Amino acid sequence: MKKTLRFSILWVVCLFFCADAVAQKSNLVLPKWALGPFIRPVNVNPIISPDTSAVFYDPMHQQNWHWESNDTFNPAATVKDGKIYVLYRSEDNSGNGISQRTSRLGIAQSANGIIMKRFPKPVLFPADDKVKEFEWRGGCEDPRIAVTADGTYLILYTEWNNKVPRLAAAISRDLFKWKKSGPVFRHAYNGRFFNVQSKSASIVTKLVKGKQVIAKIHGKYWMYWGEKNVYAATSTDLVNWSPLINADSTLKILFSPRNGYFDSMLTECGPPSLLTDKGILLLYNGKNSPADGDKNYAADTYCGGQALFSLSDPTKVIERLDKPYFIPEASFEKSGQYPAGTVFTEGLVYFHAKWFLYYGCADSRVAVATYNPKH
Repeated sequence: MKKTLRFSILWVVCLFFCADAVAQKSNLVLPKWALGPFIRPVNVNPIISPDTSAVFYDPMHQQNWHWESNDTFNPAATVKDGKIYVLYRSEDNSGNGISQRTSRLGIAQSANGIIMKRFPKPVLFPADDKVKEFEWRGGCEDPRIAVTADGTYLILYTEWNNKVPRLAAAISRDLFKWKKSGPVFRHAYNGRFFNVQSKSASIVTKLVKGKQVIAKIHGKYWMYWGEKNVYAATSTDLVNWSPLINADSTLKILFSPRNGYFDSMLTECGPPSLLTDKGILLLYNGKNSPADGDKNYAADTYCGGQALFSLSDPTKVIERLDKPYFIPEASFEKSGQYPAGTVFTEGLVYFHAKWFLYYGCADSRVAVATYNPKH
């Protein structure tokens, strides 16, 4: 009897630890088409936090203004002259709550992708310019950035006038001086989608001799975009885009939230997507529904998802992760403006044979994680 009891206890303990080991392994092992795992460097995050001392002359208020005093988050990233540049969203303290303050885009430089040298003034902000009506007083939000093979940088960001959020484009050669082009859907289909909410653009890129550059598909530039659902759009000039539509002129939905999963409320496009030999890889941000989500994750949590589109038909999803590859873990990822927990991915760069993923933490800080394909 004692031997039987002892054997039963040992068997239960063995099952417990074996199951735990399997669970840990399943959380780390991704399918071959996916990117990762992404690992947070030890004792370096967050890499960018609010700075109450930074001041610039603000055209809206016509005085010196503390432009990044409240929060710094949701970063884009790119490579120039052998260094990583991070363009991040900053909020002042001019209002109460997310998107009730003014956002501007700051810039930081890094030789190793981790230690940041920040510049004192924003590089993209609501000014007295031709797009004033789209950016006052909410500002410039949530950038994604990519570069062409000839060194032209494109930033796709949200113009917010406290009425309608609109995807917008700007072009630069040096990352500091930007030419704004305004809303990207202004002219498509005679302006049909000009006043429709649009956010979060992930332009398709590819690796060419170790450099990540903007790609074309079937002769056109291509991007995935959207907050609740994932849509697509094409362009011939990078600044004017045409959304893909159905026969009845409604937006063509490529994929949507799924009940019971981590992305049950939103499937919001993340950093630039990537052409691979297996398909077009899209990293996106999934929001977990309190009522219909995955109970393994907190309600309203933002986690990272990945989906793979067909090379021959970029509208067709051929694979999609059922579990997130990246979840909030650190204290600063689960506190701040968004205490439910947020790792909001917007920047992805290939640098020194590794992938650097830059993300917003609870709408309050900027952090980084890396993936080494050799390992």
